[in-house]
Amino acid sequence: MLRRPLIHALSAALAAIPLALAAGLTAPSPALPAAAAAPVRVMPLGDSITGSPGCWRSVLWNHLQSTGHTDVDFVGTLGPQGCGQPHDGDNEGHGGYLVTAVANQNLLPGWLAATRPDIVLMHFGTNDVWNGIPPATILAAYGRLVEQMRASNPAMQVLVAKIIPMAPPSCPECGQRVVALNGAIDGWVAATSTPASPVVVVDQWTGFSTATDTYDGVHQNASGDRKIADRWYPALTAALGGATPTPTGSPTPTPTGCTASYRVVGQWQGGFQSEVTVRNSGAAPISGWTVRFPLAEGQRISQSWNAQLSQSGAEVTARNVDWNGALAPGAEATFGLLGSTSGGAAAGAVSCTAA
Repeated sequence: MLRRPLIHALSAALAAIPLALAAGLTAPSPALPAAAAAPVRVMPLGDSITGSPGCWRSVLWNHLQSTGHTDVDFVGTLGPQGCGQPHDGDNEGHGGYLVTAVANQNLLPGWLAATRPDIVLMHFGTNDVWNGIPPATILAAYGRLVEQMRASNPAMQVLVAKIIPMAPPSCPECGQRVVALNGAIDGWVAATSTPASPVVVVDQWTGFSTATDTYDGVHQNASGDRKIADRWYPALTAALGGATPTPTGSPTPTPTGCTASYRVVGQWQGGFQSEVTVRNSGAAPISGWTVRFPLAEGQRISQSWNAQLSQSGAEVTARNVDWNGALAPGAEATFGLLGSTSGGAAAGAVSCTAA
């Protein structure tokens, strides 16, 4: 016969077995799911090339989605403007805006505060070029915008376009002005980029045709939208992957060139005074220039200054003097003349050749 204390001990042990089994079989608390990473915020920034409707953004957005880049949020204070396919249409493409005006009026900080981008795609300067603003002034505006971007986000990544070509009928000089601006962008980027906040060139100029890729010599058509999107895509996906993207396309050519304009300063009975302005419209410095233009019948030059000037019949040739031949890109020189006339004072087409 078992003694009572032993029976009590066995009973207590047997009663503890289910509790031990239950404790051993209890499933651990499930781990909480990791928080999803915030999407990368991308701001398309520029003028009507970007904004209205700027359907390259639609093409680019859908290309990103179809290749697995679904963690991207296009941001901007402006909404979508059509394009015929679903896409994230938020943007900062302000039609008619000059990048110099945006910088001078401090418009960007408000847009940045409202949208907080991580990456900016900037195609800006077309209207500045159209208005004859020198490349150095445009690049100074670029620099101010980058400073404001970095104040908003010290790790901002900036993809800066060499802008697409221009050939508007009302601005025959615009094509060369674009070349001058684009030719200066590489050097500006090299001086501006930092490891913490890289600035990268995206060449939208090379291979883009105003004849086939625009509908008016300035604004892209469907073919142009595709080309622009295709140039942004590799640079943007590299930025999304955390790597500094490499510049796309080939270097923009840096030809020399100059333009000249003629204006009548004053006219009186039998005489006139005119002024000619020479501008380095290329992307490289020039060491000299030659201007040619025809005068109307009855006009004869009697005096000139700031140029070596000769006249043969109606044809006038003017060459720089020692102190005004060397011109940096965008720089200008002016010379004047006095003449006699039996009629008007206007001149024919003016040409300029750089040395």
